[in-house]
Amino acid sequence: MSTRRVLLVTGLVAILVSPAAAKKKKEDPLATLSFVVLREDGGKPIRNAAVVMHPVKEDGKQSRGGLELKTNPDGKASYEGVPYGKLRIQVLAQGFQTYGEDYEINQPEMEIVIKMKRPAKQYSIYEEHAEEKKSEDKPKGD
Repeated sequence: MSTRRVLLVTGLVAILVSPAAAKKKKEDPLATLSFVVLREDGGKPIRNAAVVMHPVKEDGKQSRGGLELKTNPDGKASYEGVPYGKLRIQVLAQGFQTYGEDYEINQPEMEIVIKMKRPAKQYSIYEEHAEEKKSEDKPKGD
């Protein structure tokens, strides 16, 4: 009976760490990503910005789940162990436009610098705009 338990445990270990699984894990390259989040105007770092990473499937849709990092006072964040492939990066910071871009992760170490913009003024149809003023000033053509 004790022999049976040993065989059962040995079989379980063999399933969890099969040579094919171990070989695949060693072949999959992983990258270390470093992020620097700065203000577009002035280049000062943005602290406590949320950097969200989502793997992107071959069909262009992002996978469920993801990982969120927060930037330190120097506007920096990093993460080790990112698999190679397409990765969607989104950055959210209070008082700035949301940033989003897809990156191809294909190097062991990558630094991604992101420059955040302030929100643009919203366009209103109830306000007079420079383009409209110019067109009103022009004489009507033949």
